[in-house]
Amino acid sequence: MNTKVRSKINSLISIFPSGAVFTSLWLAKQGYSLDLQQHYKKTKWLESIGSGAVIRNGDQVDYLGGVYALQSQLGLSIHPAAKTALSLQGKAHYLALAGQKAQLFGATGEKLPKWFESQDWGMSLDCKLSSFLPSGAGLVAVEYKGFSVKVSGPARAIMECLYLAPKYQPLMEVYELMEGLNNLRPVTVQKLLEGCSSVKVKRLFLYLADKAGHEWFNHIDLDKIDLGAGKRAIVKGGVYIPEYQITVPKELESVI
Repeated sequence: MNTKVRSKINSLISIFPSGAVFTSLWLAKQGYSLDLQQHYKKTKWLESIGSGAVIRNGDQVDYLGGVYALQSQLGLSIHPAAKTALSLQGKAHYLALAGQKAQLFGATGEKLPKWFESQDWGMSLDCKLSSFLPSGAGLVAVEYKGFSVKVSGPARAIMECLYLAPKYQPLMEVYELMEGLNNLRPVTVQKLLEGCSSVKVKRLFLYLADKAGHEWFNHIDLDKIDLGAGKRAIVKGGVYIPEYQITVPKELESVI
């Protein structure tokens, strides 16, 4: 290997954290041509994990390494969300988290690249595309291996759980999660609620926060939050909560 090529590979390694995926297009923009990438594959420096994506040869990469590439190189808003995000921040360790599945959310119109969808990450992934919350609002950076990924902060994660409820996410479980979130920042919650377009999510969030008795709930300005009009039956045969005009499961309302 000549000195120039060796220098290039050394520079590549310095920006290529272990456990991360890199897209061929992004590498080309950094000065690593497709021909040079092919050379690195042949000489066992890089390993393809599908059309347009590579890892360091022999590296152990999971879905977070792929999410890193989606966010930092492809500019997508797709992120670990809902209960998965809470788990990554140590906020849901006491619940059965089904470690074989991860929940992702992204904005309406986004699309996962084929290399991400077809890769065996060792677990199933579910990606919901919705713009019911402003893109980027309420996200936090989580350090992982040698890089960081953006995930839903606790307030956004709970709202994503409520977006999935009750069909894909039991409301009783969301309440258990809400009970543990006694340190949410009112400013963050206020901004998310004002930007949220789902009446169901907003009403359920306020109901659960109120029921949990969190002090930060007292600092939310309800007059600035559009809660829509009319009743919402979240479940059939439940209990009607007039203050929030929603019908919730009997077992949830009976919790003291």
